[in-house]
Amino acid sequence: MAKPLVSDGLWAEVEPLLPKDPPKPKGGRPRVPDRACLAGIVFVLKSGIPWELLPQEMGCGSGVTCWRRLRDWQDAGVWHRLHTTLLDRLGAAGKIDWDRAAIDSRSLPAKKGAS
Repeated sequence: MAKPLVSDGLWAEVEPLLPKDPPKPKGGRPRVPDRACLAGIVFVLKSGIPWELLPQEMGCGSGVTCWRRLRDWQDAGVWHRLHTTLLDRLGAAGKIDWDRAAIDSRSLPAKKGAS
């Protein structure tokens, strides 16, 4: 059996950060589960395939569905919050090697011409 693309540990970190499903007052098709969409997003980003070639057999919905969910989660700040959460966890565990960190003026500009 293949290793799942979205482990239980990853899902436990991501799920609380996701926005709630929008209401559907007029009904419509059932929404593809968030975890399935995340698996599709991870598959496309790891494999490098175009979104439209995401295999339907994976059960992730269409590539367009996963792309839209990626876009919506980006707009909602999910990825920034996940990045911050994981960095906080690594920092608290002493797992960040600050000797390997780099910053330059593109990351943090000097104010008023300071050196």
